[in-house]
Amino acid sequence: MQHGVLDGIRIIDLSDGIAGPTASMVLAEAGAEVVLVEPPGGVASRGTAGFRTWHRSKQSVMLDIEQAGDREHLHRLLAGADVLVHSHGPARAAELGLDDATLAAAFPHLIVCSVPAWPVNHPAADRPVDDFLTLARLGVLHEQQGYRDGPIFVRFPLASWGAVWLAAIGIMARLVSRGRTGVAGPAHTSLVQGALIPMMMHWSRAETPSDALAIGMPKDKMNASLFECGDGEWIHIMPPCPDQTPLMQEVFAELGPEAIAEANANDVTGWAPYPNFGANRAAFRRRPSQQWLEHFWAHDIPAQPALAVGAILQNEQARLNRYVIDIDDPTAGTITVPGLPLTLDPPAGVRSPAPALGQHQATAGAAWEPRVAPEGTATGGAGPVGAGQRWPLQGLKVLDFGNFLAGPLGPMLLADLGAEVIKVEATTGDPMRWADWPFAGCQRGKRTVALDMKSPAARPAFEALVRWADVVHHNLRMPAARRLGLESESLRRINPDIVFCHTSSYGPVGPRADWPGYDQLFQASCGWERAGAGEGNPPMWHRFGFMDHQCAMSSVVATLAALWQRDRTGRATDVAGSLLGAGVLTTSETYLQPDGSLAPTPQLDREQMQIAPGVRLLQCADGWLAVAARLPAQITALCSVVGCADPDGLPAAAAIGSAPALQAALDAAGVPAEQVRLDNKLPFFDDADNRASGLVAGYPHAVWGRFEQPGAMWHFGDLTVRLELAPPVLGEHSLEVLRLVGLDEEQIDALVATGAVVQAPLG
Repeated sequence: MQHGVLDGIRIIDLSDGIAGPTASMVLAEAGAEVVLVEPPGGVASRGTAGFRTWHRSKQSVMLDIEQAGDREHLHRLLAGADVLVHSHGPARAAELGLDDATLAAAFPHLIVCSVPAWPVNHPAADRPVDDFLTLARLGVLHEQQGYRDGPIFVRFPLASWGAVWLAAIGIMARLVSRGRTGVAGPAHTSLVQGALIPMMMHWSRAETPSDALAIGMPKDKMNASLFECGDGEWIHIMPPCPDQTPLMQEVFAELGPEAIAEANANDVTGWAPYPNFGANRAAFRRRPSQQWLEHFWAHDIPAQPALAVGAILQNEQARLNRYVIDIDDPTAGTITVPGLPLTLDPPAGVRSPAPALGQHQATAGAAWEPRVAPEGTATGGAGPVGAGQRWPLQGLKVLDFGNFLAGPLGPMLLADLGAEVIKVEATTGDPMRWADWPFAGCQRGKRTVALDMKSPAARPAFEALVRWADVVHHNLRMPAARRLGLESESLRRINPDIVFCHTSSYGPVGPRADWPGYDQLFQASCGWERAGAGEGNPPMWHRFGFMDHQCAMSSVVATLAALWQRDRTGRATDVAGSLLGAGVLTTSETYLQPDGSLAPTPQLDREQMQIAPGVRLLQCADGWLAVAARLPAQITALCSVVGCADPDGLPAAAAIGSAPALQAALDAAGVPAEQVRLDNKLPFFDDADNRASGLVAGYPHAVWGRFEQPGAMWHFGDLTVRLELAPPVLGEHSLEVLRLVGLDEEQIDALVATGAVVQAPLG
């Protein structure tokens, strides 16, 4: 593999699970050298199929860091490393000498990223590091309607996959900051913060909310536009309505007007964009799924099949973009696994298969010289910020031309990290403005200018904006972007130093490169609609919209990698992310075996209660309990505490017990468990611990008054995150922004007079 973007960066990985390991794997394949430090017997995930993806491209050493000799070995590695990743809460980290104060004193050059269950500055920071339990305590298990009443087991590891990217983003932001200022430090995140990224669409509070903001998305919208076909397979389609396509017209003719009317009248589910929803459901059952899919793809109707988790690994579009790759694993043979969802320059690539335990005991880090100071300072961009730095990305300037969610969320996270972000939108607004609840979840921290990009009169303003910026980021389909001059070649004719990031649906190359896409389509094709529904149930869409978020967050890692490279070389590059790429990576808990079958993964039961006898929901007399007894000894202790002979008796025994009392008893017995919080949206904002730890942010909104949202997604110690601006109203900052980028009053007046710029009414 040629040298990657992060060539020369050294990382020690002490983490386990999905979040920390996958974050360090992403950085390894972007060029960093990663040493996995495992305890005796190996990390717990070593026995899973996911280990082969989450820990590939790393070296392995085995150390018992509670023993003096092995602890000295770890310290030698840390002396030469740039980054440490671990998944311990602050109490356990202190026991191991991995707390921030100890590490800063011994290794002042070191960036430290931990991923516990709750933020390191929260009283719950030392709760069990388990995705399922974290979602239970946070209240997310009650945010998705299932096939029964009450909270459900959310099969997608929502918290972990959010934390994967938050960890990688935090590390990259610290690397950029360290390169510019010479100062290292912590970049902590947590599973809770990973889960709060998608919850920002649904959890907010305003003094005077709009109707759309107050209502949000009802929890029961889980099957809209999912249709069963004649072969028993399901497909998910999105607008435009398919009624006028030739195949649908053909089947409607077969049904006849009376049957169409009857089907519509009898259907109680309905969906506004589909006036013949009931008839559509009847029509789909008259043709096999592949016939519908091929027809819709030929007529520009966004559609994808609801597959099993891992089936996407046979997708040709994914392989063309290297989102799917083959690895020669010394144990499993030639297997097909998810690749990296980032497009970087130079390209990312796999360094090696996942290592055997202790495979590099004598060689890993042996040639590392101790780091005596951070490498160099910035040669491009904003340059060193200096001693007055407040935020990791202070001084960075970003233009956000994106719409909907998968584009704008990335720049919003850059704004959280301290960048100056200008949202450039059409004078008619971002198409998602009609739905205030998701719009608000990806727009804070930005100033906005409403500019008619199609008007020649707007050209001077557009060029001034591009000259001002360090980064241009958007998710427009590229044919439209080229017409507007929003591809890298045109942008760099105006500003040669622009880092350009594009997020697409299906990746930058291949026959589907310019296809439209939606979160729903990738939840379907990547298998999560089937996995989350439970055995034997129809596929179910999750209203968290997590594929959009995965795409956006991965694009931030790519952008920061390009900035880090530009600061060192002066060379500005193009990077990209996609829904397909990010979605494929979430299937990494399985892989295609040499015989073409999928490695087994835990299956959710029909009642959406459990994935294993000891990993399940229990309904108690006064509430719900989530338990994660994954080891034999834990299962024995669980049954003893609840009062049954074996796991089959858990539901009946728990039903007469008290959830708080059982959780306390399970804590004492060493069994990971949490009470399931119900209807936790408003209590989340009122919780004193959440507010004190920065998990709640509030700011004045131009229309809604005081507006609160989930707050800080990282804890940086000496630095903070920038949470000052509410999501903007259309054109709220147009005149301010145009003055900022250098236009004079005469130019601005002319733009307003021609309608090329819209300014929101002031006051």
